[in-house]
Amino acid sequence: MKVQHFYDKDTATFTYVISDSATNKCAIIDPVLDYDMHSGKSKTTSADIVIKYIQDNDLQIEWILETHIHADHLTSSSYIKEKLGGKIGIGENIKEVLNFWVPMFNSVFDTPLDGKQFDKLFKDCEKFNIGNLEVKVIHTPGHTPACLCYHVENSIFVGDTIFTPALGTARTDFPGGSAKTLYNSIQKILALPDETKIYVGHDYPAEGKEPQYVCTVKEQKESNILVNKNITEEQYIETRNKRDFGKAVPRLLLPSIQVNLRVGKFGKPEENGIQYIKVPVNKLG
Repeated sequence: MKVQHFYDKDTATFTYVISDSATNKCAIIDPVLDYDMHSGKSKTTSADIVIKYIQDNDLQIEWILETHIHADHLTSSSYIKEKLGGKIGIGENIKEVLNFWVPMFNSVFDTPLDGKQFDKLFKDCEKFNIGNLEVKVIHTPGHTPACLCYHVENSIFVGDTIFTPALGTARTDFPGGSAKTLYNSIQKILALPDETKIYVGHDYPAEGKEPQYVCTVKEQKESNILVNKNITEEQYIETRNKRDFGKAVPRLLLPSIQVNLRVGKFGKPEENGIQYIKVPVNKLG
């Protein structure tokens, strides 16, 4: 297995391409669509870099995988599927996320509540293949109800579930989030062999430092600032809840949620032929 990472500096997001050397089949995890909130303009620069890598290396895409519905960047899953093919997958608990957000945006006319806009809704512990590589899905809610990880050989791609040891873990104050639930989800990851590589979804390096995209289970257990082997469940819950209390929403939350629930599409145009991002007024706590 080969893993290639791509870092989007604007949203501090990692995208991964996993490829099977024996078959040249590949999967993309968490691709980014560039979006300027102030002008309302989108670009495909980040996605095109990933597409070029796949084409230059003669890879054939089988899967475009989402770890969850992101609140800090827009997905380019549908754009990449249009260009390269592949099936788009996400966890089956996406339905819970859809049922919360779609009524708020009043977008049921172009955002199905049953998740059929995705090609595959994965169940916990379900297995599938990327070429000859077997992938196991691990449901890890807590940040959102739909979060999951993809476990491939001695590597696991965790999205926002856990960050590098210096950063800790995802926040748990989104709808359906829970510090207790996230703690228990993270224990599934930390139960893997110490040498297992953890590929994270984000990093926020200090000026002049390179972003860190991978660490090990052992490093997390020894030094994660929020959830190491010496921190109890009760301590984690107390600290996580304190950190999240009054925390500002992500800069791109409202555009991201709307677009990502449609798999990276901006929805049906209105009568004037223009697509819109909605901003619910006085509805977010």
